[in-house]
This record gives sequence, C-alpha cells and structure tokens, in this order.
Amino acid sequence: MKNANNNSLPRIVRNSQRLWDDAGTMPCSLGCVTCVDRPICGGAHISASFFDCSDYCRCDDKATCDLVCRGNPKQFVERLREVNGLDLNNAPRAPIVPIEALPPMVPLIEHSTARIGTLNSPIVALPLHALLDINAGTLRYPDRDALGQKFGIDPNARLVISGVARDRRIERYWAAADRAAMLEQLSAFDIALITPPNYSVLTDVPRTDNMHSMKRILMAAVEMMQAGLPTAMHVNARTERDYERWAELIAERPEIQCLAFEFATGTGRGERLDWHVTQLSALAARVPQPLGLVVRGGMRALEPLRAVFAAVTMIDTDAFTKTRCRQEAQFRPDGKLVWRKHPTPRGAPIDTLLQHNVAALHSNHIILERTHAERRLDAALRGLRAPNRADRQAREG
Repeated sequence: MKNANNNSLPRIVRNSQRLWDDAGTMPCSLGCVTCVDRPICGGAHISASFFDCSDYCRCDDKATCDLVCRGNPKQFVERLREVNGLDLNNAPRAPIVPIEALPPMVPLIEHSTARIGTLNSPIVALPLHALLDINAGTLRYPDRDALGQKFGIDPNARLVISGVARDRRIERYWAAADRAAMLEQLSAFDIALITPPNYSVLTDVPRTDNMHSMKRILMAAVEMMQAGLPTAMHVNARTERDYERWAELIAERPEIQCLAFEFATGTGRGERLDWHVTQLSALAARVPQPLGLVVRGGMRALEPLRAVFAAVTMIDTDAFTKTRCRQEAQFRPDGKLVWRKHPTPRGAPIDTLLQHNVAALHSNHIILERTHAERRLDAALRGLRAPNRADRQAREG
C-alpha cells in the first residue's frame, strides 16, 4: 500500500502544466525510445526537459520511495506482483451485470450532521469509504434502515456508491484483506451503481506508477462486478496511449457498460478539461457497445460528452456542500442557477435548505439535459438541410 502522506518527492517543475502529456504537439522523450514499457506506456510527450519518466522520481533515499518505481527494485517487483503486471488484458473477467437508467443528476450526501429529518430524494449517492469498516472487514451498517438513519435518507432510495476519495482513504481500501466479503454484503443493499476507487494517475511520477494505478482501478472494478454490483469503471488516464489502452480493453469486454470520470481536481483545469473530453469522446467512438458515463465535476463537459455517450449522469456535490455553507440555489430571470447566502440561526436544522437545493439542482440538470438534446437535434437537422440545399442549387443551375 502506498503511503498517502509521502512528502519525499519535491516539486519538479514550477509550472505543472509543462508535465501535461500531449502526443499531438510534443515529441517523445529521448529515453522512451528504448524503454521496455513503451509498447503499453506510449512514451512521455511533455514540454518539460526530462530524459525519461525515471527522472520524475527525485527521492534522496530510493529505499524509502513508495512510488511504483524501478529506483526501489524490491518494492517495484512486489507492486507488480500484486496486480499481475501492468498489462490490463490479463485481469480476470466478470459477468455482465445489468445497469438501470440513472437521472441526469444524483446528489452526494456525506452525512446527516445538522439535520433531523429524512431527505426526500428517490436516489442519492454515498461515499464508498463511509460505508466500510476496513479494520473489521465489514459494512458499518447492518441494513438499509440503519444506513438511512445514519445519512438522513429514505431507506428505499436508490443508491449510487462513489469510490472517489482522498488517497489515504482509497489506499486503505486496496490494503483491506476482506474486500470480497465487504462487496458481497454491499450487494444485499440493492445498489443502483457503484464506482471503484479512483487511484491517482499523477503527472509528476514515473509512468509505471500511473499504469499500476490503472491496473488497480480495473481489478477493483472487476471485483465489484464479480460480486454482482452494477459497476461504472473509472478511466483515469494521463496520456493518449492510456485512453487507447482503456478503449482496447473495453472493446473486448461487454461487461463494461458504464464509465466514471472525475473532473473535480487536475483533470478539470482549463484546457486540460477539453483535452480529456476529446480523449473520452474518442474512446466512446472506438468501442462497439454504447456506454453510460458518470462524472463528478466538469459542468461544461456535460454537453460535448452527451453527444457521444448513451447517457451522462452528474454525481453532484454542490447541493450538499453549499447547504453546509448555508447557501441557497436560486434561478435568475435568465434561467441561470446562482448561489446566495442563506444564514440560519445557530443550532437550527438545515433539512429544508438541503431539500430545496437538491430539488433546484435536479431541475437545473433536467433543463441542461433537455437543452443539450435540443441543440444536438438542431445541429443534425442543419446538417441534413445543407446537402439538400446544395443539390437544389445544382439542379437549378
């Protein structure tokens, strides 16, 4: 297991954008040409000056480095063995688990602090780490009633379980000895969808560390599907080759019906968000099966992604976090949703405010989904009319 609090790696370059990989504009690093991992890695294509990705590891004491890095050979071999190598194709197969349709937005509920009632929502998302007692190897809650009481949700609500979390939480999940037992217990909760932990694919670490994280994501997703859980597989990626590898894998595995992606951190920054949208769109075009997509963050990515994925659902964190900060969602006259301060008396419950914000965000996402569909239809109709007009002009000429 990685040490999530490792501080041994100093910042390599002042501008982290210089570590963004872009095979379309940058040449491959010289040291990658003869690297044994190049067939699956694809090489590094960055504007910063490095001979190869081993230069990313600047640990003074290689014996204490917790990256998946050849600088620490003993640990490197152990980390490869735990995932059976970096090749995605040798991961176990899983049965096809049907996935029911999801609404365009699902609110994430982290806890029930400052609330006394039950949120009236037919579907909610919960953090995976909050449901598991890793030390005991069991679920924290014996049944849906106990779960509903703890989170202040309807015990009959559909559940989406999100594996996105900070590294220290998801690393504990990987280290758990009883993952299969916990997933089996979770399958009795009638889960609508679950996403595996999003193990980090960072820009300032050796590529072997990235590929190890990708393999762990896949293995965690396979374990969930093997437990009978409808699963959306995270497709964390750093390079174009990473996306190609995901596409090659998904094309051969019809059990992968839905993907998950997280835009809330580095992947959602400026032009890098657009780059990831382009890569996700290319992935969806490469595979034969229609794919659903579940995202966290990245509001402006929704419209282009809905043009290529069968369905796109946002796991929304704003309704919960803005309520906790005593803010209220309001619609301006032009229909744009904005947040206004909504102070409450000290000690007063915030159930009404949360209910209002969840309803407002649901409405906003329904409107957005309909607007996106109307724009796609208009664009398609314009595309049909243009050739007809050209043909008519040719006949008249």
